[in-house]
Amino acid sequence: MARLAQTHGLTDVQQEILATVRDFVDKEIIPVATGLEHKDEYPTQIVEGLKELGLFGLMIPEEYGGLGESLLTYALCVEEIARGWMSVSGIINTHFIVAYMLKQHGTQEQKDTFLPRMALGEVRGAFSMSEPGLGSDVSAITSKGVKDGDEYVLSGQKMWLTNGGTSTLVAVLCRSDEGHPEGTAPHKSMTTFLVEKEPGFGEVRPGLTIPGKIDKMGYKGVDTTELIMDGLRIPANRVLGGTTGRGFYQMMDGVEVGRVNVAARGCGVAQRAFELGVSYAQQRHTFGKQIAQHQAIQFKLAEMATKVEAAHAMMVNAARKKDSGERNDLEAGMAKYLASEYCKEVVEDAFRIHGGYGFSKEYEIERLYREAPMLLIGEGTAEIQKMIIGRRLLEEYRFQG
Repeated sequence: MARLAQTHGLTDVQQEILATVRDFVDKEIIPVATGLEHKDEYPTQIVEGLKELGLFGLMIPEEYGGLGESLLTYALCVEEIARGWMSVSGIINTHFIVAYMLKQHGTQEQKDTFLPRMALGEVRGAFSMSEPGLGSDVSAITSKGVKDGDEYVLSGQKMWLTNGGTSTLVAVLCRSDEGHPEGTAPHKSMTTFLVEKEPGFGEVRPGLTIPGKIDKMGYKGVDTTELIMDGLRIPANRVLGGTTGRGFYQMMDGVEVGRVNVAARGCGVAQRAFELGVSYAQQRHTFGKQIAQHQAIQFKLAEMATKVEAAHAMMVNAARKKDSGERNDLEAGMAKYLASEYCKEVVEDAFRIHGGYGFSKEYEIERLYREAPMLLIGEGTAEIQKMIIGRRLLEEYRFQG
């Protein structure tokens, strides 16, 4: 059925991986997604299936037991998974970002300790930047890590932690003034700490509390939580990379690839919305013919398909740019911005095609309609993406007068 969003130039291995994931999505995710979502139930069986497929280690190097695949392969897999149920792609994404940060910035001891178990899905990752009063201003974080002998003592409150309850390793960004004199730029006095914990809610280790799940409009099933640190003691060897003051750059590197991931999620949700819309338009009859035969509906389908294609192309371009080793913040920002906005529009058009039935929980499009808005916010709002894009454009097109 898939005619849209084809990716040219893939290897046989990439095509095989994607075919396997798509088959898993069609058989194991789509049939149960809406039921689990309505119950806000964690998709345990689905996650176990993804572990068996090796997706938790998709980008982890082979030397650590992973598949050693590219960001493009990963993004295309995420696109397929989000097409089935976006919440599942969120479970994978936060894990992937922590694994990526470890691979890129971790000490050898940290890589040896965590990456093999992350590849198997035995250690599950989450990362934490945001705080209750923070919004998009990461430089204003108030959580602190204070050196005390061979340990750091962490305190503060974090917000919007995907996988907060189910994760066992959390990368937490805190302010660490030690070694950074007064007046140091805020982004140069931040450190990423690797916090190990037990899964679950409540006090999951001394000084660390994960309250209950945050009740959300959509993006259900996956656990989104707060994280409260009060005298949490972390060994000094759990500073990511072994050196303080580099946390902001480490997190931004992770978020950059995360933006490609969110773009891929937007592509996947938009594809599913198009599939639902074009299918329903051929089943529903008005005025003696399929509504798909009405010009107004054909115009909608044409616009939807074009947006799906455009978003997919930009997402693929951003992933390939990163894989080449080049700077891709411009491409990632554009892809995330366009894919999330187009996703919202395609989902709404599919909702409109369904008419009154789109408002019924019996129809899958109702779930997508509640899920799409999260993509407008995750990994930076549209306004943040425009700031990134605008600044980069001014760098590239600097006036030479």
